[in-house]
Amino acid sequence: MLIKDANKIIVSLSKPEKMPGYAYGLPAPECKTGAKLRLIPDSVCFNCYAFKGNYARFPVILQVQYKRLESLQNPLWVEAMATVINSERVSKLGVFRWHDAGDVQDPEHLQKIFEVCELTPTVQHWMPTREAWVKDHLKNCPKNLIVRLSMTMIDQPAAGTWANTSTVVTKKATCPAPTQGGKCGSCRNCWNPEIKNIAYGQH
Repeated sequence: MLIKDANKIIVSLSKPEKMPGYAYGLPAPECKTGAKLRLIPDSVCFNCYAFKGNYARFPVILQVQYKRLESLQNPLWVEAMATVINSERVSKLGVFRWHDAGDVQDPEHLQKIFEVCELTPTVQHWMPTREAWVKDHLKNCPKNLIVRLSMTMIDQPAAGTWANTSTVVTKKATCPAPTQGGKCGSCRNCWNPEIKNIAYGQH
């Protein structure tokens, strides 16, 4: 598949300023668990960043995210995503994030992500999620994909039953981005399966 044809199918990748690589963002209003958590004060999703800043300032971002969500139904989506991620522009950065906004929708969506990761073995993938059902499928998770369960409440301890997690804390954060101009810099801990938990500072 040609890259130009693949791009038409997947719509586009996102390129978060903070991140060292590309990502694939979906509409935050379509988060399954997140949509419920947005109604709960002190939950991580109550003040979700994907409803603020540029996400709110530029309506076209949400429009593109919905087009990406629709593209998941295309039978060529897996091949198209793999083609774009394997392109030099993306693969040379070595890392990829699922999702800078939104979350995995259902087991079929998760299986497609697994297949994309298997087809892009030179790239390390990271998927944070609040969908706890994902754990039942991790036996099929490719080695180059790290799935982190994102804890739902601020200052909630990490779930000990998961190999990899992330938390949001009011103190003792381990993510160095706030001291690096809001960027990952040389840090790749989110993609590193040996790092059990990433603690992000509340913002």
